[in-house]
Amino acid sequence: MESVLVKEYRADIMECAHHGHICIVNDQGEITASVGDPDFVTFTRSAAKPLQAIVAIRGGIVSHYGLSDKEIAIMTASHQAQTDHVEVLESIMRKTGLSEKELICAPSYPLNEQSKEDVLRHDGSKRRLYHNCSGKHLGVLAYCKMKGYPLDGYAEPDHPVQKEIIETMSLMCGIDAEHIDLGTDGCGFPVFALPLSAMAAAYVKLACPDLIMDEVTREAVQIITQAMNRYPEMVGGSGRIDSLVLQDSNIVAKGGFKGVYCFALKNERLGIAFKVLDGSEEEWGWIVQTILEQTGYSNPSLIRQMKESFTHDIFNDEGKKVGYADSVFQLQFVGR
Repeated sequence: MESVLVKEYRADIMECAHHGHICIVNDQGEITASVGDPDFVTFTRSAAKPLQAIVAIRGGIVSHYGLSDKEIAIMTASHQAQTDHVEVLESIMRKTGLSEKELICAPSYPLNEQSKEDVLRHDGSKRRLYHNCSGKHLGVLAYCKMKGYPLDGYAEPDHPVQKEIIETMSLMCGIDAEHIDLGTDGCGFPVFALPLSAMAAAYVKLACPDLIMDEVTREAVQIITQAMNRYPEMVGGSGRIDSLVLQDSNIVAKGGFKGVYCFALKNERLGIAFKVLDGSEEEWGWIVQTILEQTGYSNPSLIRQMKESFTHDIFNDEGKKVGYADSVFQLQFVGR
């Protein structure tokens, strides 16, 4: 049931076709529009980070450690280890008393090219803190330390904190925890296999926390999403779609590796999840633009910004236009 989402052309000859699935749900979790299979099962990857952060924020780490909104935002991030990211991560370590060696994510170079070049120019080496998931790990470790949970094995599925996380995922996506299949993410954490419809339903609750019956969880979600919208640059970084769309306070958004992307519209009370089947991320900007246009989104300035930042023109290494991309899907609305 997969559909072509984006075609890429070079010299007016189609060079690539990116297939995938899209699901849109309302605040009742009902599918209102889709492309392909709205219940296609895939791994959440980093799109789960705002949901994984709920446990620690709900548990009280903000007041316990005196955390700022920037520090909360980077716990949801796939950051690029730019200078401001590293400063915020180091601030979390100072406040919590955690050390970098306690992180299990692999030592990495910054994803941002300029930041990587700066590290290499100054004879720097890979650091665990540079890993794009280090904010998530620090948040979970801070909670474990506060609760008295063992820090060793904090990423194992049977660790108390991971059990709390999967129960929270169950609450947010509406699927019993025992029916959520697990894999292992690139950073070592458990990663959740979910239908796109369940991911979209979880994001509706992020955008519309009034749907969450548990008061403490509802308050945690409000704290997390407020921080993401207030400091969108912490969630992604330069040139990242997350950081662009989060500038719109009506949107909660987070992408994940291998082509999965989730976002939700607060006023419209819609959750959207999609998967590019070949795992590519280059098409995200084009797909999000098209979804917003086809749903009649009320902020044309955001769509204009996206078109400028994620142009459909394709350029070669010297900056010469050599082709273009075309979003070819059409949302199928239920009842229309």
